[in-house]
Amino acid sequence: MRLAPVRCRHLLRALGLRWKISILLAVGCSLVAVTIGVLIHQARAQQVGDGARESALAQLIRVRQVYELTGRLDEDKVGETDARIDCPRLPGPLRRAALAGQRTTYLDLDGPDPAVWAARPVGGDHVLSVRRSLAAEQAELVELEQQLVASGAGVVTLAAIGGALMASRLSKDLRTAAETARRISEGELDARIGGSGMPGTRNEVAELSSAVDTMAASLQQRLEAEQRFTADVAHELRTPLTGLHTAAELLPAGRPTELVRDRVAALRTLTEDLLEVARLDARREEAQLGAHALGPLVAGITQRSGVAARVLGADCPQMVRTDVRRLERILTNLLVNARRHGAEPVTVTVCGNAVTVRDQGPGFPVKLLREGPQRFLTGAAERGQGTGLGLTIAFGQAQVIGARVTLSNPAPAGAAATVTLPAVSAAGRDGMDPAPAAPRGCPPGPARPRGPARPPGPASPGRRDSSRWPNSRP
Repeated sequence: MRLAPVRCRHLLRALGLRWKISILLAVGCSLVAVTIGVLIHQARAQQVGDGARESALAQLIRVRQVYELTGRLDEDKVGETDARIDCPRLPGPLRRAALAGQRTTYLDLDGPDPAVWAARPVGGDHVLSVRRSLAAEQAELVELEQQLVASGAGVVTLAAIGGALMASRLSKDLRTAAETARRISEGELDARIGGSGMPGTRNEVAELSSAVDTMAASLQQRLEAEQRFTADVAHELRTPLTGLHTAAELLPAGRPTELVRDRVAALRTLTEDLLEVARLDARREEAQLGAHALGPLVAGITQRSGVAARVLGADCPQMVRTDVRRLERILTNLLVNARRHGAEPVTVTVCGNAVTVRDQGPGFPVKLLREGPQRFLTGAAERGQGTGLGLTIAFGQAQVIGARVTLSNPAPAGAAATVTLPAVSAAGRDGMDPAPAAPRGCPPGPARPRGPARPPGPASPGRRDSSRWPNSRP
């Protein structure tokens, strides 16, 4: 018995807003219809009962007059009523009241033989009674009940349909607002909900839509201003940094000169990375895609990166569609940062259309796996270990070439970054295989990483980058 309310609550929670509003309207209209129907039925039953009692009393008076004049009951003058002296079917309460000297009535509308009785004492210890059948009145009440039920059911049905239509409109507007908010959160800053409802009417959903659109416009302006500021700063720094680099090259050899050149190189790297991030945020990058064998391509990129990493699956024949330069930028960043922040050995595994870079270090921070990379935050306690733009650039370049980067901390230790590329099938069609089967020539390699972090889009500059991966250059 206790499970029924619990199941009802779970069922209501699982229903959408449209059905909840429809059910609420239907229940409300049902209660109103039942209340009105009961009131109408009671009023009509009271009216029928009062009329029947008055009619029985009037007939009792006429029967008594005939009985006193003739000393007998003349059926021709009695009418439709059943008049008797000491009727054995007379109800007990009515008989006792009549013997007590009272003239009273007794009404029975609910029994199988509905009737109204009227009785009074005559001749000392005798009771004169009249009885009138109420079968017609009972049939009338039954027909009234049926009409009330049919009318109530029609009203409830119409109310439920009307509520569903109104709730469908409301639910559609809310779903549109939610979808627009998701598009904005994914980086589509120019997405807007637009107007809803009739002009000149008060509509709370329209007010909500207007507020969300205003917020999105303000957010877009701020983010675009931040993007312009980042691009302008990086652009303005390129010319003086070029001169500074040239001047540093002219300094005499020595330890101070090495330090100056190292810092100038780091500043130039940061400037170039800022320009790259600005281009990714503005969606100005265009990939030069082509079909390539993934295994040999990854082997060449790993060799050029200068990182001592073991390549598994270098002869994997899987064909992928990618931009070689951008893929090299992604994998080089991941390799250099794996060496810098992880622990040897560093392995690169090619399996199907996926490339996994794995180290044996402490792994990614939990916040990074949960929230994704955030720029300018490296996750390292010490200073001077990078700018924190590496993963931001990797994720942004992956989005340009249609790839996907996922992060995880596979057991027993270490961090793994997997780049999944669009595969080229034998028929020449592209596709993203979330769990590619290992073709011939692919090593088993490490287990595919689980629990990937959600890759942030590069067009979300408002999100700060808390990656442990600092910037690195090929």
